[in-house]
Amino acid sequence: MNQFYQQNSAIAPKSWFYSFWKFSRPHTIMGTTLSVLGLYLITLGVTSTNFSSLHISQILATWIACICGNIYIVGLNQLEDIDIDKINKPDLPLASGEFTRGQGQLIVIITGIVALALAWLTGPFLMGMVTISLAIGTAYSLPPIRLKQFPFWAALCIFSVRGTIVNLGLFLHFSWVLQRSQGIPGAVWALTVFILVFTFAIAIFKDIPDMEGDRFYNITTFTLQLGQQKVFNLALWVLTICYVGMILVALFNLAEVNTIFILITHIVALIVMWWQGAGVDLQDKQAITNFYQFIWKLFFIEYLIFPVSCLLA
Repeated sequence: MNQFYQQNSAIAPKSWFYSFWKFSRPHTIMGTTLSVLGLYLITLGVTSTNFSSLHISQILATWIACICGNIYIVGLNQLEDIDIDKINKPDLPLASGEFTRGQGQLIVIITGIVALALAWLTGPFLMGMVTISLAIGTAYSLPPIRLKQFPFWAALCIFSVRGTIVNLGLFLHFSWVLQRSQGIPGAVWALTVFILVFTFAIAIFKDIPDMEGDRFYNITTFTLQLGQQKVFNLALWVLTICYVGMILVALFNLAEVNTIFILITHIVALIVMWWQGAGVDLQDKQAITNFYQFIWKLFFIEYLIFPVSCLLA
């Protein structure tokens, strides 16, 4: 464990934990946390099950397994992209030298093992979800497959895990935990499709501020192929389709949600998104990055408002 604290000089514990926090990519940690909480609440709502303190240990184990899996995936990506990140994201711990490659490798190995072990102990559906997610995350970053170098396959990896595997896997897992075995209800399908399409927008948008490093290292992205403006506009319209689709789901009663709540929250989110997007200067990398983080906030909010709509239904 000493290598955790070895760099040019010893790293203070506070500094190490801050570097680890950056290494874990906080916006993805928040997304994973809210997806676990959101799917648990949705499962309670659609199965008409009351909350019990007995569920807390299961929720905690599920959350830790998912967080460790998340850190494994983003950490492996950073290990393979150190040189690229020195251009695109120089503040990341490996790119900046806050962590050595050995430290990064140890974190990735430990979190991967913990994720699989906890999932195995917690339930078969969680084990399946975590195993598939880690396999896709490995194929995304690690040579010789390294799917991230192909725009279509890179996007497919991201939105298939975030959109489909996580949502369906967590619902099946919590249904199994609550002993409420049933088919997947309309509300879960609605959220899954919403997040699937939403994550596609995230997947194509995330490369807009990274053009310089991607071009230098011959990483093909939709941004390099189509240009910043076209990808930016495409992402906005894809997100618009998400919100309009969810509004239609509520209007036509296609899922177990509170119609009024869905209409108000999603119309407001759609208006705010276009208002924020209108002010983005694509020549300003920081402005693009800020809007990318705003899109993630919309992602977070969906995992709060959709479960509430299920509980209110």
